[in-house]
Amino acid sequence: MLHYIARRFALSLVTLFVLSLLIFFLGQVLPGNVGRFLLGPDADQQAVEMLNHQLGLDRPLLVQYGTWIWRFVQGDMGESYVYRTPVVAFVSQALLHSLKLAAVAFLIVVPLGIMGGIIAALKVNRPLDRIISLGGLTATVLPEFVTAILLILIFGIWLRWLPISAAWPDGAGALGQLHYLILPAMPLVLVLFGYIARMARAGMIEALDSDYTRTAVLKGLPWRLVIWRHVLRNGLLPTIAVVATQTGYLVGGLLIVETLFRYQGIGSLIFNAARGRDFPMLEASVMVIGVTYAVATLLADLLYSFLNPRIRMVSSR
Repeated sequence: MLHYIARRFALSLVTLFVLSLLIFFLGQVLPGNVGRFLLGPDADQQAVEMLNHQLGLDRPLLVQYGTWIWRFVQGDMGESYVYRTPVVAFVSQALLHSLKLAAVAFLIVVPLGIMGGIIAALKVNRPLDRIISLGGLTATVLPEFVTAILLILIFGIWLRWLPISAAWPDGAGALGQLHYLILPAMPLVLVLFGYIARMARAGMIEALDSDYTRTAVLKGLPWRLVIWRHVLRNGLLPTIAVVATQTGYLVGGLLIVETLFRYQGIGSLIFNAARGRDFPMLEASVMVIGVTYAVATLLADLLYSFLNPRIRMVSSR
């Protein structure tokens, strides 16, 4: 088990290292001069060069990358070019907002998706199975901005059940914030429901058709006990990996949803940083998403191997 954990942890570190290289060097090829962008087109060239020197942008790229990644490992995300204040305050606040929205979406979609997959598997090739499968597939292929606009029109404007903005007033408690986050979470729920339900359905069908399920039935065990003890535990294992892989999307892929609902999350922060050529903000935000995704995937692998010891035994060979 320790060998398996060490391998997974090493792979996560390699992934984060590659991500750091990509985000840093791709940021350097963006057109334009940072100093010129910050000071304006009419600024004196000497002032532009002096600002670039103060920001360390005239140093070799490898030196800049080494300094940045070493400080990031130590918890120093640098200073924003635009706001001239530490990046960590902006990233932590935006990440907290995105995590709140992701948590609301998770609490809705995970039980709903798993339940939908279980029902579809138990009613395979019947009308209920086709309705769940087709509905989940349709919700998955629809872009988030389409479903978000429809939800805003229906629940925000026509029915007036939910606020169309995710910006809750100051001093709002947990229930008040939840009221403002339900509508922005629904487009994410619709997108992820199809993935989770299909994976749960496939795992359940495979478990229902397995030898151990037939053996349990032949032993005379009640059908509910067979489903609970044998089918669910094995059939839902692949769903764990699917849920974990969506964490990165929920935390970092919320740009469209955050824009439509005026929500200040990590997606909006990345977009504004890229538009404003605020490289420290951009690099730190993307790396935080990468770390969040890597941790979630690692925890999912560990849980997956704990529930199914054969996985870690094969992986450790």
